[in-house]
Amino acid sequence: MRVLKNDFSRYSEQDLEEEEEETGWKLIYGDVFRLPPALPVFCAYIGTGAQLFSLIVFLLLLAVMNLFYPGNRGAMYTAAIVLYALTAGTAGFVSAHLYCRLTGPESRWATTLVLSATLFPVPLFLMFVFLNTVAIAYNSQAALPFGSIVVILFIWILVTLPLNIIGGILGRNFAKGKDFDAPCRTKKIPRQIPPVVWYRQGPCQVFMAGFLPFSAIYIELHYIFASVWGHKLYTLYGILLIAFIMLIIVTSFITVALTYFQLAIEDHRWWWRSLFCGGSTGFFIYTYCFFYYFGRSGMFGFLQTSFFFGYMLLASYAAFIMLGTVGFASSLVFVRRIYRAIKCE
Repeated sequence: MRVLKNDFSRYSEQDLEEEEEETGWKLIYGDVFRLPPALPVFCAYIGTGAQLFSLIVFLLLLAVMNLFYPGNRGAMYTAAIVLYALTAGTAGFVSAHLYCRLTGPESRWATTLVLSATLFPVPLFLMFVFLNTVAIAYNSQAALPFGSIVVILFIWILVTLPLNIIGGILGRNFAKGKDFDAPCRTKKIPRQIPPVVWYRQGPCQVFMAGFLPFSAIYIELHYIFASVWGHKLYTLYGILLIAFIMLIIVTSFITVALTYFQLAIEDHRWWWRSLFCGGSTGFFIYTYCFFYYFGRSGMFGFLQTSFFFGYMLLASYAAFIMLGTVGFASSLVFVRRIYRAIKCE
């Protein structure tokens, strides 16, 4: 906030003098709201992240209300499946609404809607088919019966998919008559991005963005792993809610800070970068899986290894999407706020 205050003061003095050349993030006002590449995929990720965020919030609220009493693991799994189906409208609404606000109501919003309905369920289904086949081959009780699989498929076909479509239609209708309302007009020719040193480029920023949020949940992550994979009881849902709030706050703040640093070096490609910076905690979570498996789990064999790394890959992917959405939403609010505060020609 102190740095921004100094920037606003300097840019105000430049506007009064009208002689000094513009520098920093004000210089790229004509490119900062340029639409990102692969816009349908981007909007679908944002919609899916909004759905997963609402799913986690509802699960934590139910857990804090002591609806998942100790020892009843099936209650939480059942609640997760039902809530995921019921929150599908969030993914459709957010993805279609964002896409239509950026491109217009008559755009190809249906592609975004299809992507929002498949970006997470399709990898989940493919991984489940593989792991369930492994469990059947080993005659394991972890294999899900055919009847349960049919029920889950019917829930997706009869509940999740229709709600996604309804949400997308509502999102498109709410976007009618509304544009993106960007504070600055986008220029036709994109500005050339100056070269920067290696530690200010994308991979290093993504690494820094994921390290701090992961450090905020590292201790609690150990207890979650011990509960899910170590068959230990977990009852500290209030502490888990606080850790989740800390994770959201730290992810939001660090993504905003890195977005500012990126704009300050005249790099306007912040859309996808903010999503990757926010979601990079998912990479750290999956890296922690190797430390837990080889150092603390005591698991062995192909069955346990495939189940652990397979389902944790999906969990890390879900964390990437959800936290990436948080990072982008925070950066969008920040970028619109700072460019509204300055005078753009």
